[in-house]
Amino acid sequence: MTTNKPYNPFLIAGYHSPDYFCDRETETAKIISALDNDRNISLMSPRRYGKTGLIRHVFYQLTEKESNIVCIYIDIYATQNLNDFVKLFAENVLGKVDDNLEKAMKRFAAFFKSFRPVLSYDSLSGQPELSVKIETETAHNSLQEVFSYLQQSGKRCYIAVDEFQQVAEYPEKGTEALLRSYIQFSTNVKFIFSGSRQHLMSEIFLSAKRPFYQSTQLMTLDVVTRERYYQFASFHFQKAGFTLSEACFDTVYTLFEGHTWYVQAVLNRLYEYRTNIDEQELVYYALHELLEENTYSYQELLNAYSSVQVNLLKAVAKEKIVTQINAGQFISKYGLKNVSSITRALNKLLEKELIYKSERGYMVYDRFLGIWLSKL
Repeated sequence: MTTNKPYNPFLIAGYHSPDYFCDRETETAKIISALDNDRNISLMSPRRYGKTGLIRHVFYQLTEKESNIVCIYIDIYATQNLNDFVKLFAENVLGKVDDNLEKAMKRFAAFFKSFRPVLSYDSLSGQPELSVKIETETAHNSLQEVFSYLQQSGKRCYIAVDEFQQVAEYPEKGTEALLRSYIQFSTNVKFIFSGSRQHLMSEIFLSAKRPFYQSTQLMTLDVVTRERYYQFASFHFQKAGFTLSEACFDTVYTLFEGHTWYVQAVLNRLYEYRTNIDEQELVYYALHELLEENTYSYQELLNAYSSVQVNLLKAVAKEKIVTQINAGQFISKYGLKNVSSITRALNKLLEKELIYKSERGYMVYDRFLGIWLSKL
């Protein structure tokens, strides 16, 4: 873990240390207790609530407690099939349970039969890198070898697979059953399965017809409380010699309903000003800056969608929360078309994750985009 302190304490990417991580004490303790007691975890929340940061924080705490354990984080969002998954899984796992790469390469030669790991060096940093070549027809065998490699290492391993719901969309039938068959017998390896598409994650872990049914401890991630978040934010402003008024913080927190990444993004910008934040105008100026910087990408995004879809997206943004998309009052208020066209548009926007269905209703997934659209 790097010892260099971040210039801005309000991180909007990555994880540094507990000093720059807000709260989540209860969630951290719950995950660590589950892993210590041989329970896998499935962690669900909308995007940008802080799942990845929480996982990194848990791993930080685990390695501080026991230096010999192995913690591995894998994001499978970009994978399209089982072969992609196995390749990414192998590249992230191989070498992690060995003391050095030279020892790892020797074991690879004797241990792996269905694929060949390749050691190369980054042209800029000079750091060694491992890659693997896996043929589609050997993916099953390759996966088995990676799990065997982890098992025979004898080391306690914790693996986080982010955006795990992707496996439900792979074209290969039986992918979930295949993974479950290896995971349930991995006595020294425990998993955190995290995902942002809650309906897919729920189907994977809550449907009695699915292989992962009742195989994990279920957790949903909520927002950090306003009080704890203000304590965290105010502390860092004071540490730099400035103040952050509670009223200004409340404006940010309320506007985004505590949604972690968006609150962080605005606080990051306010901290950049290096002044006391005690005027609401500064909050709105920071927000205006953020929206202006994204205007071009938002305009390009809308160009990819039909007028019906864009009009529906704008209407949802202006309402903030829509409980019934097909309600006559909502349709007439925004001059939308017939119910069937709205339903088709909604399905497309849900599929592309531009609209999100929460417990309260439908809303624009990207909070900044929602504010930008509401002003059109």
